[in-house]
Amino acid sequence: MRGSLWQLGQSITRRLSQADKKAVARRYFASEADLKKTVLYDFHVAHGGKMVPFAGWSMPIQYKDSIMDSTVNCRENGGLWPCPGTGTLTVFTNEKGGAIDDSVITKVKDDHIYLVVNAGCRDKDLAHIEEHMKVFRAKGGDVSWHIHDERSLLALQGPLAAPVLQHLTKDDLSKIYFGEFRILDINGATCFLTRTGYTGEDGFEISVPSENALDLAKAILEKSEGKVRLTGLGARDSLRLEAGLCLYGNDMEQHISPVEAGLTWAIGKRRRAEGGFLGAEVILKQLAEGPSIRRVGFSSTGPPPRSHSEIQDEKGNNIGEITSGGFSPCLKKNIAMGYVKSGLHKAGTKAKILVRGKAYDGVVTKMPFVPTKYYKPS
Repeated sequence: MRGSLWQLGQSITRRLSQADKKAVARRYFASEADLKKTVLYDFHVAHGGKMVPFAGWSMPIQYKDSIMDSTVNCRENGGLWPCPGTGTLTVFTNEKGGAIDDSVITKVKDDHIYLVVNAGCRDKDLAHIEEHMKVFRAKGGDVSWHIHDERSLLALQGPLAAPVLQHLTKDDLSKIYFGEFRILDINGATCFLTRTGYTGEDGFEISVPSENALDLAKAILEKSEGKVRLTGLGARDSLRLEAGLCLYGNDMEQHISPVEAGLTWAIGKRRRAEGGFLGAEVILKQLAEGPSIRRVGFSSTGPPPRSHSEIQDEKGNNIGEITSGGFSPCLKKNIAMGYVKSGLHKAGTKAKILVRGKAYDGVVTKMPFVPTKYYKPS
């Protein structure tokens, strides 16, 4: 695992709990003077970006389009983010089997991996990785890392993502499938390209040298002839919820295991057979016997449920809690996800969801709410 890569500089997308400026400001409050600015800050402002504090950075929650319109346009055409989402997923687990963070991980070579994490979890992730690197070295292992603060990350998502990006590279993008990684020239700059995203749509995350980020963003918008639009964190949250994707800090926490979160597909065959990772005893037992709680999707009546809304059975007994929820711009109805007791997790199970003290009808619904369109071999 020599020369491991770590993309951190602009990795700040997966912590938005509500598509609402006030909620973001409350949760990630920082004075204007304390906020860091990306190399695209002036570009965001010039294009009508409404900037909010986000994980210590000043970031756009939306542009001139409404969050509703931006969400729909991404699914119909495309959206461009100044930051990454999640794709090929792994989870940093603790000794109790809970999630320290989720991340995107890809293999560059047999001895070289590329890792993208949450900026909001940067400090604890760095400390966690460094601690275990020291232990590995103490046992004679050879490992080092590089933190890519000199790079920026752009996410291009939607059905026009590949056709538009193809105009800017000589490499054949049709040969790169979902979850795959390449180092290639895009718009004259050496980029790290991963075919992944946080929307359920086909798309890419592009790590570009910061000095080339502005030119690349402009080129993508120009080549799309106005169909791919700048998209803020508000629409990104709606898109990931429609796709049934977890948001760390809401749907994943240090006390929630990957099995409870419905992420068993992220636990490889070798890990299941050999264990040997933090929290293995808890996680492997849950795989064998089943977890006591499970993450499920909901549709509901009344006001949209939000994080921490109580879930009850039809007799009024508490059975769980909503972790993310809102109104779906594409489905035109309330959707949410949360955790319920095992046995009450099957699709079609009726429930009551409390919003501001009043109970509304809800029903367990299969996720994703909107079908995914990942580019995979036929």
